Amino acid sequence: MSLQQWEKNGWIRPHQTSAQEIAGLLSIVDRDLLDAQGRISADWQFGIAYNAALKLCTILMFASGYRPERNAAHQRTLSVLPLILGSNRKADADYLEACRVKRNTVEYDMAGAATDRDAA
Repeated sequence: MSLQQWEKNGWIRPHQTSAQEIAGLLSIVDRDLLDAQGRISADWQFGIAYNAALKLCTILMFASGYRPERNAAHQRTLSVLPLILGSNRKADADYLEACRVKRNTVEYDMAGAATDRDAA
């Protein structure tokens, strides 16, 4: 499936980015990676690191001329990775999807679901 098909399906929409917008997102990545090293729970470390990864995928999508629709935005932002970088990145997208699910668990369902290894 192509980015154009995703657009036809209503999963993403065209987006024109700017250097300023990308710089702003990269500043969030830098902050999150630094904050994730702090003396906080593994759940929060994991969630912050997930946010940094999500922002990097957002940058890829924006630089490709698209943005996700609001419904299932995180999932679509991660799933589009192989369409942009190639099918050899499917395993990376699958890993990030598993991280998204775990992040939702520690954010909305229960504390302690992320281990120190997950956070690292």
